[in-house]
Amino acid sequence: QVQLVESGGGLVQAGGSLRLSCAASGRTFSNYAMGWFRQAPGKEREFVAAINFSGTYTTYADSLKGRFTISRDNSKNTVYLQMNSLKPEDTAVYYCTAGLNSYNLRIKVVASWGQGIQVTVSS
Repeated sequence: QVQLVESGGGLVQAGGSLRLSCAASGRTFSNYAMGWFRQAPGKEREFVAAINFSGTYTTYADSLKGRFTISRDNSKNTVYLQMNSLKPEDTAVYYCTAGLNSYNLRIKVVASWGQGIQVTVSS
């Protein structure tokens, strides 16, 4: 399996931006679709975004379209999540994931999970 390590989280004011990164190691990164999930306190883990192995197709949770952008750099074995216009309700632990394809990731059929990284948006 591929190992995933997230970085770039932290505390930001409402309206601000953050970019999360996820570095992959182990298996061939470009063979995997990649994605992000998040889990807020007391809530279930939810799908955020996914990108196919080549970076030519992306999919997002409907509520996040237009504010979040997923991208990947296969030369760096890294996937990114650019988060703009952040809101307090975006506060959560964000998890990087790898899977067979974007559809599987969207329905939480995941091959690997990162350990998660905290994002806190203050009002």
